[in-house]
Amino acid sequence: MSATGVGKTGPSETGVTALTAPARVIRLLIADDEHLIRGALSALLNLEPDIEVVASVDNGVAAAEQALELQPDVCLLDLEMPQADGIEAAARILSTVATKVVIVTRHARPGVLRRALAARVSGFVPKSTPAEDLATVIRDVVAGKRYIDAEIAATALTAERCPLTDRELDALRFSRSTMSVQEIADALHLAPGTVRNYLSSAMTKLDAQSRHDAADKAWQQGWI
Repeated sequence: MSATGVGKTGPSETGVTALTAPARVIRLLIADDEHLIRGALSALLNLEPDIEVVASVDNGVAAAEQALELQPDVCLLDLEMPQADGIEAAARILSTVATKVVIVTRHARPGVLRRALAARVSGFVPKSTPAEDLATVIRDVVAGKRYIDAEIAATALTAERCPLTDRELDALRFSRSTMSVQEIADALHLAPGTVRNYLSSAMTKLDAQSRHDAADKAWQQGWI
């Protein structure tokens, strides 16, 4: 008499039912500063039999902290969040946690996708994506696939290339706040004169009237 195969369902030749192994549950962290959207996503995705929301936070810094503590399988991050945006949070998380990141956004600015891919993000989807489709994307990235929304990808392909250096981008990123040049210099561990040179160069390249104008133009393109 042959042995019953492991993992098969139904009655065996001895009359004992063989059990199947339970499906793996995907542990999900959600970060979005819009309370209603975050709550709706948590509720809908928790209805999926193979997805469990283990954390729900409202900013990028908290997302990175919770990811390090909880080690989720996937982090679903809003692009626009306080303290650290989705891509900044993704870079922090992926440098310390073996997880996958999916970015969701309402407005995909042209250069944002390139930043996301450089940060090793696995998925990039609009907020209009239905929950059941989002669940499929989550399963796909866990399986090692990458998902980029077709419209977002098409926009990125036609976007203008960034003419700014990494240091110029760093200086402009801080210039979106009310920080002074001295404070930006302290944050970047540079001399104030060096920061002024980076800002002046960025303003020239972007034909901007001020560092704040240059920062806004860079932000609109998704470079910062």
